[in-house]
Amino acid sequence: MPDNPKAQNGASTAQNSTAYINARLVDPASGRDEPGGLVTEDGHIADLGAHLRRNAPDGMKIVDCGGQVLCPGLIDMQVFTGEPGHEHRETLATASRAAAAGGVTTIICMPNTEPVIDDVALVDFMQRRARDTAVVHVYPMAAATKGLKGEEMTELGLLKAAGAVAFTNSKRSISNSQVMRRVLSYAKDFGALIVHHTEDPHLAGSGVMNESEVASRLGLPGVPTEAETIVIERDVRLVELTGGRYHAAQISCADSLNVIRAAKARGLPVTCGVSINHLSLNENDIGPYRTFFKLNPPLRSEEDRMAIVQGLIEGIIDVVVSSHDPQDADVKRRPFAEAADGAVGLETLLSALLRLYHDGQSELAPLLRAVTTNPAELLGIPGGKLQSGEPADFILLDLGMPWVVDPDFLHSKSKNTPFEEAKLQGRVLRTVVAGQTVYTYANTVGHRE
Repeated sequence: MPDNPKAQNGASTAQNSTAYINARLVDPASGRDEPGGLVTEDGHIADLGAHLRRNAPDGMKIVDCGGQVLCPGLIDMQVFTGEPGHEHRETLATASRAAAAGGVTTIICMPNTEPVIDDVALVDFMQRRARDTAVVHVYPMAAATKGLKGEEMTELGLLKAAGAVAFTNSKRSISNSQVMRRVLSYAKDFGALIVHHTEDPHLAGSGVMNESEVASRLGLPGVPTEAETIVIERDVRLVELTGGRYHAAQISCADSLNVIRAAKARGLPVTCGVSINHLSLNENDIGPYRTFFKLNPPLRSEEDRMAIVQGLIEGIIDVVVSSHDPQDADVKRRPFAEAADGAVGLETLLSALLRLYHDGQSELAPLLRAVTTNPAELLGIPGGKLQSGEPADFILLDLGMPWVVDPDFLHSKSKNTPFEEAKLQGRVLRTVVAGQTVYTYANTVGHRE
């Protein structure tokens, strides 16, 4: 018998169900791309397929999708929020609303908060706070070392049991190879994923952008690509030594991609991600010292950007993230070298990614896989697919809708977007989380087309 008493009564079940008909179902996990429909019941997908394209079971609430794409909600593996400690920049509530507007139904929060998420109590706080204030799913990623200092390993087993989905040192690399070895070895015992920011702090030094002719013309100190690649090369050797699961959080250059490609060819448990910024922008976009383009890792050359795009298309790059990093005006309206790095990105992640689809560089499914199925599988969390019994976390997407990014209408508290005034194509019309609509484009005030 069903556990849910509502399921024992046909009328109650119908009242609690919604049928989304006349949609284009796109599911990267199964390869499905067909006209059809989907039925939600009690927060899960109850049925889907071509037989629901025109008709829905009697008594259900019906949403006509108008032939638009219905696909899994996005899972963003790298979201920096201000809560706790810097709520003036962002809160879980505002970040979740920005996520919903961008089609992101699950966000993974980084641990560089105040205090740092390096003990069980903080993991529990993040989960409770998210339940109380967020409109999308929120999972915390815990610190790999205490205080993110790279010196002493945290209690990975206890943190994982408390709900941490992976471990990272946030924006800092673990420079000490012995500490990194211990982290990977210990994490292997729990099947935990180590997500690492790959930048040698000594080689990066005081650099603020990519080391190149562009940096020389601007008179700014640069960060060589070797600062990233050397760390990845070391980490791959430590993975080979320990067998631990490893994910390079953001790669930004061709040399790093080649290291990952070689590691995968050897069958090592190595994956990598890239931010939407490094897929879409390059060092020339900094132009007249525009601080919204100051990022970490820095924007690289156009040749590196093109190599990264090709790596995504080939499947060498597993995940695309927004690297959502809200910064207020006080730390961005400074000389370029003194400004904080980081950019908001939850609301522009999908539309900017669709540039590769509209330019004919990639089919739709591989792009969606990198922001749905792949992150779900890497983290071992629900979602990322359209299948019966899975959580009803999905979006309705108009692939062709043009829009202009206006920071004033972004849901994030901070407005530091590198896509300011960018013309994008593709807009989320509806975001559904656990069967409930948490965002509709029709209700967005002040949108520009």
